[in-house]
Amino acid sequence: MGRIRALTTADVSAARALLARDPVSHCFVDSRVRSAGVDPWRLGGELWGYVTDDDELTSLLYVGANLVPVSTTPTSRAAFVDRLRQTGRRSSSIVGIAEEVLDLWRLLEPSWGPCRELRDRQPLLVMDSDPDCDIDPGVRFIGIDELDVIVPACIDMFTHEVGVSPIAAGGGMAYHARIAELVRSSRSIGRIDEGVVVFKAEVGAATPLACQVQGVWVDPSLRGRGISVPAMAATVRLARTHIAPVVSLYVNDFNTVARRTYESCGFRQHATFATVLF
Repeated sequence: MGRIRALTTADVSAARALLARDPVSHCFVDSRVRSAGVDPWRLGGELWGYVTDDDELTSLLYVGANLVPVSTTPTSRAAFVDRLRQTGRRSSSIVGIAEEVLDLWRLLEPSWGPCRELRDRQPLLVMDSDPDCDIDPGVRFIGIDELDVIVPACIDMFTHEVGVSPIAAGGGMAYHARIAELVRSSRSIGRIDEGVVVFKAEVGAATPLACQVQGVWVDPSLRGRGISVPAMAATVRLARTHIAPVVSLYVNDFNTVARRTYESCGFRQHATFATVLF
């Protein structure tokens, strides 16, 4: 039998070896560990490990605003759940490989439930080459002087995607700071015409191997005009040129319009994610 313990700096190499098994699926946790190690203050959460009797690290669980399993098994998930029941829910979502997330939720629901929404099939898509389709030349990295222009579009996208506003309950300053960080880091991409955001997206997690696009949005009044495919193609090329050679994102299986856009750009499915929202 194994056991759960918080990771220390001595475990970083073993943790990174686990994450390296699938740099695309594990991009979020990998990016955190690369930038912050396992220090909870810098990591923005805790990193728990499941270790065997001879102290071999076999599974990880990131416990922060998101709860993210990494290479878990039925045995390690049961052990993680025992610990999670004791600590109580601190996360606003569970996200990751569908098989692992759905099993965690099956075990946690009696004590954590009900959830606000369960998205059980979210294709994780990937591109490792530049698109063959037309590329919108107006899509570029957003400048810090455009922060106040881009933030309302980010709020609109987040609210419609997640179902709650990111600035509710006094979260406005923190959210504004997060978008500012993305802009300063050249992770905010978009097209702005005469002060109007036509298209925008962000690169959230990134490592030297892979990055993950999020927050893809087209001005609702401009949808249906063929903007999304060339804009998304430009986003992929910018991300591959300046951030990481492999670009990924995950999408709700029922969002057929978005899935057609990504397919037209050249994305292919790498895995299936699931998300539990609280």
